[in-house]
Amino acid sequence: MPYEVRGGVALHAAELWPFVQDMQRLELASFGTALHQFQAELKGCTLLDKDRFKWATQEPPMPDEERRKHCRGFLTRGLEKKAPTRLEFTAYGQACLEMATGIFELLRQHKARLFASAIPCSAMKPDTYKAEEYLRKDQVFLLERYFYFLEQEKQHGLLVMDEVEKAEDRRFVRRLEAYFQKTKIGRYRSAWIVPAPFFVSSEMTYPVQAADLAIYCVNWGFRLPNRGMDAPNRPEIADDYGRWLAQLQFHGEGYRDGVVYDSYGIVFVPDPYGARQGGE
Repeated sequence: MPYEVRGGVALHAAELWPFVQDMQRLELASFGTALHQFQAELKGCTLLDKDRFKWATQEPPMPDEERRKHCRGFLTRGLEKKAPTRLEFTAYGQACLEMATGIFELLRQHKARLFASAIPCSAMKPDTYKAEEYLRKDQVFLLERYFYFLEQEKQHGLLVMDEVEKAEDRRFVRRLEAYFQKTKIGRYRSAWIVPAPFFVSSEMTYPVQAADLAIYCVNWGFRLPNRGMDAPNRPEIADDYGRWLAQLQFHGEGYRDGVVYDSYGIVFVPDPYGARQGGE
């Protein structure tokens, strides 16, 4: 990956269940089945892997029923450890791209807002107490944008997070607690952000899978060259999904030291451990 990207999407509680139902319908319409039945998951790296684009363009777009039939064949052969046919590879590639585009359409339809913070993969954590016990600056910027959004909407917001690894999740919760309890700005932002995260398994949660896709596309298809975020991208993702990211990201007003400025949901932080800085 060009960057380490953290982030997610904000969905209103009233939109949550309709969004999940629409995701389920989209999955069936794209693949002809639910992927979890074949031990597969809707993630950015599986839907938009380079091979998916290559497979999808092997043949002209298939009629829906034919694509779904060959997709089921592709997935069944995967469980049986057998090689899929060329048509099955093509159908699965086309279904993945259709699913990815459909997810972005649903995010827009359900008024989702995108938030993401990117740092260089080369960023090294210093061996200090502060770096170990407190949130990195990119994570603080992420919470800052989320707070601006919630304050603007006059809504309280939860933090629902993908499970990673229990020990690392505990360390992150400890850093969150330090931010919200021990810093003045953190205590202020807890007025709108509920400072107790919920951890869920992404394979069971459609909104987390949708967020994973959006973050994957930020990593490969969204750039802020004037801020130093200029690593090579994947043109197929930048061209097909970059406009969705720009449209979905939060845009509102931020303020600091009495100065009001435009604030955006996607931020690039060249040095997450140095002096405060952030590129929008």
